[in-house]
Amino acid sequence: MKLIHLFILATFFITPLIALTTDNRPSWRAVIVYDNNAGDPRLKTDWGFSCYLEGPEKTILFDCGGRGDILLSNLEKLGLSPQKIEVICLSHFHQDHVGGLEDFLIKNAQVEVWLPYFFPSDFKKAIVKKGARVIEVAKPAPIGHGLYTSGVIDGPIREQSLVLDTREGLVVITGCAHPGIVHILEEIKTSFPKKFYMVIGGFHLAGLPEIEIKKIVAEFRRLGIRKVGPTHCSGDAARRLFSEEYGLDYINPGLGREVIIQ
Repeated sequence: MKLIHLFILATFFITPLIALTTDNRPSWRAVIVYDNNAGDPRLKTDWGFSCYLEGPEKTILFDCGGRGDILLSNLEKLGLSPQKIEVICLSHFHQDHVGGLEDFLIKNAQVEVWLPYFFPSDFKKAIVKKGARVIEVAKPAPIGHGLYTSGVIDGPIREQSLVLDTREGLVVITGCAHPGIVHILEEIKTSFPKKFYMVIGGFHLAGLPEIEIKKIVAEFRRLGIRKVGPTHCSGDAARRLFSEEYGLDYINPGLGREVIIQ
């Protein structure tokens, strides 16, 4: 497994919606455990996304990929125990992001499942029936120490992302960016008035003309994003163009890639 060490010391900030304190920022370990972009040869690729995020206070699984057997197998091969996960955060209601949840809950139902409030009631009831707790998300809110939901961001398909507060700036993890990756970042900027540092996850740019992708790359620069890692539905062209623009600040977050945020 490859490691990318991003040495980030962190501090709290104040937003119009969330009151924060002034203690030290935690360290985080992020691992891509489900993705259609190959990486660690031990792992099985499949269309979908899931990111394991381990902090000193809580361990999070952001999205569950499309198939539970693949998710659980990849976790096992990476030495990551489902029983250690305390919170599952679902970005949006598409099979390639929620499909692995049912099998996961068979292994560990003692979790909170943070999901957008408009998810189908039958889906939420099934989660509760298995013994897990449902947390419905509408607005930005703290999930754990230094970690927040962006709140539901409107678009053709509404979605939530994860936001980490660090001294270097905000680290944003996206699921599929259906509302538009730039729109998501602009909305996060209004709720978390701090500069961006890194954005990683699905950018939903596959199939977009290169001239349009280049405009989005330019928007990332305008927003001051210093490190970038497009995966899942971002597409090969976007990965290439971001890599050309960002050089050493480009993170190739294929399946099994680990990022340490300290």
